[in-house]
Amino acid sequence: MSVTIKDIAKIAGVSPSTVSRVVSNHPRISRETSRKVKEIMDQLGYHPNMMAKSLVSKTTQTIGIVLPRPAEELFLNFFFGELIRGIVTQATRAGYDMLMTTVTSDSNELEAISRLVMGRRVDGILLLSSRTSDPIIGFLKQQNFPFVLIGRSDEFPDVLSIDNNNIQAAYDATSHFIAQGHKRIGFISGPPNLVVSQDRLFGYKKALKEANLPFQQEWVLEGDLLQQSGYRAMSFFMSLPDRPTALVIFDDLLAFGVLRGLTELGYSVPQDICIVSFNNIPLSELASTPISSIDIGTYQLGYTASQSLLRIVHDEPLSQNHIIIPHRLIVRESSISSSKIT
Repeated sequence: MSVTIKDIAKIAGVSPSTVSRVVSNHPRISRETSRKVKEIMDQLGYHPNMMAKSLVSKTTQTIGIVLPRPAEELFLNFFFGELIRGIVTQATRAGYDMLMTTVTSDSNELEAISRLVMGRRVDGILLLSSRTSDPIIGFLKQQNFPFVLIGRSDEFPDVLSIDNNNIQAAYDATSHFIAQGHKRIGFISGPPNLVVSQDRLFGYKKALKEANLPFQQEWVLEGDLLQQSGYRAMSFFMSLPDRPTALVIFDDLLAFGVLRGLTELGYSVPQDICIVSFNNIPLSELASTPISSIDIGTYQLGYTASQSLLRIVHDEPLSQNHIIIPHRLIVRESSISSSKIT
């Protein structure tokens, strides 16, 4: 015979309603009572019937994550793994599960979101990227459905968003090279439809302008979020008669492609060209040439986004709609010029 809430309540010396509140992580239950009840649950092997609980409470104890790219591509980039680690850590502590779905096109993404929302399969949704034009945000606002955007939206400036100051971050990376005397600084951007790509490009241009350095379009290449994009970029940059002496790179994974491409072409970092990238993944300092990188607090981005989403799911007040996670430049060997710059 399966263990019931009444069985747990009898052994714990509390009411069945108290056990139900413990299962729901109710804030009015004391820590000691919660610990005692959960210990008895573990001892008896009790598992709540989440479907029945959902019918009564009209909640699913689940948050939805729609991955912006196919999973086989997405998880090649360590940024998304660390972002999801932050999301899952906080949500699990709050007693929530994750429901993740991947997309292959914009229309497919809208269909996936619609299934989650209209089917009431999740209590809220996390959007992992911000695009210049995003029908998903419009749909979620129209449905008045809880969601949080990791990034920011010019189109919908009032939405709850967790972001970095990406303009300042790219400005700082570029200024790091300017301070060393570099005058020819290139930029490998991300997908042009992402707001973060535009913000970082703007910060790069701003630093050049304030230093009275020319912006040259041929020193800017658009890439994606895969290593191969950085690899291909080097064939172009190193063939230029007046090539850059330093590169600001959108993502660490692209920087690994840059290192591989330079090695195959017979060049080295930082002797022939210096680089700084973004995200500061753990492998950055283990590269053949340790990579200087802007640490954007990826784990904290995910953790804070998850925390904020659950607050609005529970109708708790938020002090602000736009939360900025601080960044910092981690300087390593790849960005320190080893000889006089010409």
